[in-house]
Amino acid sequence: MVIKTETTEIVTQPKIEELAQPSLKRWLKHFLYMPAAKRYFSKQDQATIAQAVTEAECGHVGEIQVVIEGHLPVNQAYFQNTRMRARQLFAELGVWDTEYNSGVLLYLNLCDRKVEIVIDRGIRKATEQVVWDEICQKMIKQLSRHQYREAVMTGVFSIGEVLNAFYAHSAADQNNELSNKPIILG
Repeated sequence: MVIKTETTEIVTQPKIEELAQPSLKRWLKHFLYMPAAKRYFSKQDQATIAQAVTEAECGHVGEIQVVIEGHLPVNQAYFQNTRMRARQLFAELGVWDTEYNSGVLLYLNLCDRKVEIVIDRGIRKATEQVVWDEICQKMIKQLSRHQYREAVMTGVFSIGEVLNAFYAHSAADQNNELSNKPIILG
């Protein structure tokens, strides 16, 4: 198992710089955003989401990591959009480092009200982008109705269904490699 080290940031940084599209408007929006992740997701909501992840991971070796972020870090918001941030977190949190290449990152940015799903190479070969886009769209609809917990749970259970279809044959040796608790950032 690979342990996150100081070199992780160095490895992910060039990828970020290649795709950078500077935006003063994005930076200002995230700079002025009031922290809200903990306001929208109480301790009880977080426990409910963790339970949903546990249930969604049952019966297959797929791993789901939920990250909820209020806003992009101000020092990165000028050069980084939500998709790039999700990819960065996928790398830094080691979601890619599962035994069966079965990691999925569900990233929710409250400031932009955007949902990103980053999948590992093992799953990418067997699924189509339209499946993941549909999950994101379902979640965005619920977010627009201010159903935050429900949106995350919809995403988690939908991802679980996709993983169950892909990894159903691997249910015998199930090992929980990633934490089921949602990670709440800023």
